[in-house]
Formats: sequence, C-alpha cells, structure tokens
Amino acid sequence: MLLTKENDSLTNSTDAYTLVFAADRPFVYLHDRQGTRIAELFVLSSVHALSGRDDTVGTGSWEVQESPEETVFSLPAQSSIWNGKTYRFRCQPHRFVYEMEVTGTGRLAEVNYFGGYASGQPRWGSGFFWSGQHFTQGFTPEPNAEEVNYFSPSAGAVIDLMGVPLPGKAHWFFTPPPFSFAFQAGEGWLGLGVEAEPGANRFTEYRYHGQSGFHLSLSYEGYTLVAGATQLPAIGFDFGRNEFKVLEAHVQALAKAGRVSLPRNTSRPAWWYEPIFCGWGAQCYLAAVERGRAPDYSQQAVYEAFLGALDKQGIAPGIVVLDDKWQATYGENRADRQKWRDLRGFIDAQHARGRRVLLWLKAWDPEGIPAAECITNAAGRPVAFDPSHPAFEQRLRQSVRTMLSTEGYDADGFKIDFSARIPSGPGMHVHGDFWGLELMKLYLGIVRGEAKQTKSDALIMTHTPHPYLADVVDMIRLNDVLDLNRLDDPTVGQDIGKVMKLRAQIATIACPDAIIDTDNWPVRDKASWCDYVRLQPGLGVPSLYFVDHVDLTKEPLETSDFQLIRAAWHQYRLQRQSEGL
Repeated sequence: MLLTKENDSLTNSTDAYTLVFAADRPFVYLHDRQGTRIAELFVLSSVHALSGRDDTVGTGSWEVQESPEETVFSLPAQSSIWNGKTYRFRCQPHRFVYEMEVTGTGRLAEVNYFGGYASGQPRWGSGFFWSGQHFTQGFTPEPNAEEVNYFSPSAGAVIDLMGVPLPGKAHWFFTPPPFSFAFQAGEGWLGLGVEAEPGANRFTEYRYHGQSGFHLSLSYEGYTLVAGATQLPAIGFDFGRNEFKVLEAHVQALAKAGRVSLPRNTSRPAWWYEPIFCGWGAQCYLAAVERGRAPDYSQQAVYEAFLGALDKQGIAPGIVVLDDKWQATYGENRADRQKWRDLRGFIDAQHARGRRVLLWLKAWDPEGIPAAECITNAAGRPVAFDPSHPAFEQRLRQSVRTMLSTEGYDADGFKIDFSARIPSGPGMHVHGDFWGLELMKLYLGIVRGEAKQTKSDALIMTHTPHPYLADVVDMIRLNDVLDLNRLDDPTVGQDIGKVMKLRAQIATIACPDAIIDTDNWPVRDKASWCDYVRLQPGLGVPSLYFVDHVDLTKEPLETSDFQLIRAAWHQYRLQRQSEGL
C-alpha cells in the first residue's frame, strides 16, 4: 500500500484499488486497479434515530494511522442528534472497509451509508447528499418473483428477511441471502457487503437506493438502543472478476473476522442425502380437483395413498416430508388427530421401510399460542410467536422433544417454512432484546439445539442461506420454483434451470457446508417439470412433490415420466456412492 499527499488530498493506492480523500469536499473517490474512477463516496452518512433525523453539522480533519496490515483514515464529525460521530476507511491491500461510530443515546430507526443530511459546509449547500456511481449493472443475491437478479444502478434493490406474494414484497424465497450487492464497474466487479459483529445483526433489510447517484441503508425500526459509543455494522468493499467472486470474498471476510461461523462437517448421516418426497404438490392437486384447501389434505390416509402409488411405480424416496397442515395448530405443532390418527405409527412404518420423516413447521405463526408469549403490535394483536420469551422457549423446546423423541412421534427433523413472516415494523412489543437477523438466529438456534439434543442426527432444513445462520441449519431449500401469482406471465421463469442454478450457487457460497434441497413446486407445466427433474441431481438432493399429476395443469404423469424420475434418482445415488456418501 502507498500513502501520498498532494495539495492537501490524501491518496491510498494498492494493487486492487485507489482511494483519493478530497480536501475541499466530503467525498472519497474510488478508482479500480486500472485507475478508472468508479464511485464518489459521500462520507458523511446519516444515522437516524426515532427521536430525530441526523444532520452532520460539522467535521474535523482526516487523521491517518499506518501499520503493516492496514492504513486507517478517520474523520470526526458533529451531529444534530448525537454527541459525536466518527467515520473510518480501514484500508487493506485487497479490500477496504467503511465504518461508522456514534456516541450518545437513542434508538436506531435507519442507518444510511454513503448518503445523508449535511449542513456543515455551506459552500456545498445543505440537505440530503448522495454518492456518485459509474456502475454498469448491479446484482442482488435475493431471488424474487420476477426472477430478476440484475438491475440498473439507477434503480433500487433490497435484500431482506421478509416477503409475501404481494406487490413490492414478492421476495420470500431466501430469508435472507448474504447482505451484499455487487456492481460491474470498469473491467471488474465490486461488492458492497454488510459486516456486523455477532449480536449486532439487528436490522431487517439492506437496501440500495439508486438514481444518477446512490446510497445504502439498513432498517432498524427502533429496536436497537445506542447508549454511549456504538460501532455500527461496516460496509466491506471487495473486488473480483465477477459477481460470484465478490460475493464469495464477502462471506470469507466475515468468516476470517470471526463474524460468522462456517462449519466444516466431514461426517454427516448418509440419509441426509437421500431423495425427498414432499406431499405438498400432490395435496395441491387434490385441492384443485376437489375444490378444497391444500392444507386439508395433509392426512395420514392420503399420504399412505401417495406413498403406495409411488411404490407401484418403483419410486423409492429416502426422506418423506409431511407438509402443511399435519398439526392442529401451527404454534404448538401437535398432530391433528382428526387427520393423523396415528402419526407415530405412520413414522414407524416409514422407518421400517428405511425411510426418514421430516415434519413441516410454519415459522412465526402464533396460532394456538397465548398472546403473552407472542410478539404483538401496538394494538396488542399477536403478530408472531416470541422465541425470546422464556415461556414460549420452554414450550418450543418441549414441542421439539415431542416431535423427535422416541417417547413422542419419533420424527427425524424439520422442514422450516414461512421464515419470511418474521415480524417487522415499528411499535411492536418483543420480550427480549432481539430483532432482525438476531431474532431469526435465536429461533433457529433453539429449534436446532433442542433437536440435536433429542436426536443427534436430526436434519434441519430452511430457506435461510445467510452465513450468520450457517451453524444453525443443515440443509438449504431452494424454495418455490415459480411464484404462483406470476405463472400466467410467459416472461417469468422461462428457464427453470437457470433460475435454480443461480439460487444453488448463491446458497453454496453463503453456506458452503449445507446440503441443497432442490425443491420441485410449483411448475408451469409438465414439460418444465421434466426439464427440472433431469437437472436436479446436478444441483443437490432431488425432491419430488407430485404423485400422479402436475397440480396446475392437471397433466397426468405417465410411464415415461416415472421412468425419468427413476433414472434421475439412480444417477444421483450412483454419484453419491462415487463420492463415498
């Protein structure tokens, strides 16, 4: 690294990038390794509290500290709402990190990065300032209903924990992927990833705001108290030849700094890799034919018929998933005896066939849970169960033991769904001091911890491929192949293989040790489904959701279709054997 000073401007140069600290304005100019300017970074970011908006009203001068490992540039600043702020650029040979520290008291509402209110330099006016960008395209690892991961840098994008099939919110597939955007700039790619210490992942979304300029933001929603000096999550800048290399660099930087734990299990139960049958698609077909509700068909007799039909076709799954809604209530997860007269007997029968059984769980749903054990809105209405409440935690742990123990149902693990329904928004009441990704990790950690105590080889499947969650999940589900609300749009999901390959690549980068469940529902038609069946063995564990018909088109599965499944699963199992699994 080379530090120089010319006309009061500081310049830090490395083989990967150059930063020029302007002397006459609050900007730092970013150049790539070829010397091409790719961004003008506005330094004086705003840290907004519930009590008011943050305006930077004055600044000091850049201070520099050099060491063999890094050069740190620090700028003290004055705020309209905080006792003080400090901005830092922590420069290393191949990457740099932007940090903010605030001192004072207040509850965080929103934190801006590279954008904010400033009035301390009247020469440049006042108001909200943006950063400049010379990006050619952006990339988000967040799947969405439109299946558009690449976006114009003058537009916007979001990575968050939430999502429902409604306008502006149709991105529930990964909750969340890594909080890192990538941008093509000059001859390479640039990654801008959130780097938070363990315990400090308390935000619900990371957003890119674009126009001719840009800024970033984290949404805290008022659940994080600043009391004294507080270091906010940093933004790490990584450089690479493509979007996936910078995403991988972001994940590895988190691991190297101890901000995430990426487990490396060398021995995992062989049954975790077995092909999966999930009854949801077949439930949906019955509902379509009989004009009923798909959850009503999660019944013991129905699933016995499903598996009997597959047996006749020579289809032998190693894992069976009992899907929505085998339980009487989503919150307590006890078998609905009207639908499952003998859940333990069903599971015993599958075990006798050499199969394992996963139970589907609906995350966050408070059905059947006392309001006192729930996260409630300002009107006192339960929004979600509260894993931070001691009474609910005890209830959840007992529920897990009932579902997995030999004294209970003796199931083998869980498919956790609907994690996108995690609470978000102002004015909620939560018992403990958790929010955002920390609340997600708390819930998954309780489930996984109790599951492993009860049955050491229990399998935990989620659709949460974030590296901070890598140590509380075993399998990442790629989630719905298409959004049901978009199936009539021929421009969406035309290439299922391309869509699912991208999701698998992102999930593998984020959680390199997790097994991939390829999912299998919904599909536009049988031809699309057949294409995906062929592709599944190359992506992860094959997953089958249908028994005799595709639900949406009601096309029957024929002899050649069953032959296709048998061949794909045979290919997959041979591949696993060759790998020693």
